[in-house]
Amino acid sequence: MKRRDFFKNTTLATAGATLLPTFGFTHSIDKKAGKTAKNIIFLVSDGMSTGTLNMANLLLHRKEGRKSHWVSLYEENKAIRALMDTASANSLVTDSGAASSAWGGGVRVNNGSINVNPDGSSNKPILQKFKAVGKAVGCVTTVPITHATPAGFCIASKSRDDQEGIARQYLSLRFDVMMGGGTEFFTAEKRKDKADLFQEYARQGYGVFRSRKEMMNASTSAGAPILGVFHENGLPYSLDRVQDKQLKEQVPTLAEMTSHAIKHLKNNKKGFVLQVEAGKVDWAAHANDIGGLLYDQIAFDDAIGVALDFADKDKETLVIITTDHGNANPGLYSNEKAEENFDKIQKFRYTNDWILTGISRDSSLKQVVERVEEAQSFAITTDEAQVLLKHIKALDETGVYNPKKLPFSQLAEIQYNYTSVGWGSIHHSADYVELAMYGPGSELLKPFVKNIELHDIMLKACGIIA
Repeated sequence: MKRRDFFKNTTLATAGATLLPTFGFTHSIDKKAGKTAKNIIFLVSDGMSTGTLNMANLLLHRKEGRKSHWVSLYEENKAIRALMDTASANSLVTDSGAASSAWGGGVRVNNGSINVNPDGSSNKPILQKFKAVGKAVGCVTTVPITHATPAGFCIASKSRDDQEGIARQYLSLRFDVMMGGGTEFFTAEKRKDKADLFQEYARQGYGVFRSRKEMMNASTSAGAPILGVFHENGLPYSLDRVQDKQLKEQVPTLAEMTSHAIKHLKNNKKGFVLQVEAGKVDWAAHANDIGGLLYDQIAFDDAIGVALDFADKDKETLVIITTDHGNANPGLYSNEKAEENFDKIQKFRYTNDWILTGISRDSSLKQVVERVEEAQSFAITTDEAQVLLKHIKALDETGVYNPKKLPFSQLAEIQYNYTSVGWGSIHHSADYVELAMYGPGSELLKPFVKNIELHDIMLKACGIIA
């Protein structure tokens, strides 16, 4: 690929007004198109800063002697690679709802909304467009299936937080596969309206799965749409799941969900479009939780492997791999023990989330030290344990996905002394992000794109004219 001069001065206003709102959608197949993709698998590691991709690859290489599937695509020159501008309509720093809406609706919207413009008009999401031309469609994720990233491909909502409403919107759309967490948005016990959506989905002909076993034993033949919801809120972190027999039986991995979804969707003669999201990568970045971050990134890479294996055999599938925005900018930093410290992560058994949720204000300093050592194979000092316990008693830390106000940032600062991994913040960033494409249609990708451009690229790759 030739290098291009792609960095140009832009304004936030220009970024927000790149495309006008789409008020309707008509479609046709471009019969003059070249080789087109029958299927698209769109993989998103939510909140993945470049350092996350780098360190996951380093961890895999040093622990298992192999490279990640994503980095291997670059090393073997198999993918078209680009940088992507992730801004929303009202900020250089996007949230996940606006970011997924840029892909899903083709228009930049304000943070907090999903495919709804500031004037109240909405943009038709891309899975509805693909469904209209006869393709099977679906989403799988490690966070609630009603969360911002899958929703951005599926529906329009004034608020990304209306997950109960999003769960109900999905019902009538009859998408072919929807799997992830978020049981509280489907059960009568937790919904504000006391509606049993699981029962409503089943009455309307959906196959409903509540466990990994049910999913693995289910038929993947063409037919009824499927809804799989395996855990309240997000699914457990990969690192914690593997240590818990009950969780391993209850909750599938992202790779397993991806494999099952592909087997179900591929039976459609007109092809399929599937979004796959590693949503807990973002949650771990917000928490500065290095174990949660890297092992969920590796679990995402396993899902990439599933997608690439299918694409290599199928020859008609475009695989898109990216993130919606950076988050927290983690990195391995130089000191005399950097390699030795980084290698400690190989021995991690549990995440920082597991550590902190198991410490109470009544815990002793010894118990705090032992909790950390059990989880991550190094012993913090008594002084460091005292600092942690002080914040556990105060519950004074804020942050996204931290309702208990646990001291995640404080623990990450202590961990730096043992892992040499540091963090820039606990928030999203405006970084340009990695984007890779593999398969038919990848030639449409330029070296630098805005997030909204992926919408038309996906349609064009399948020979669809909007």
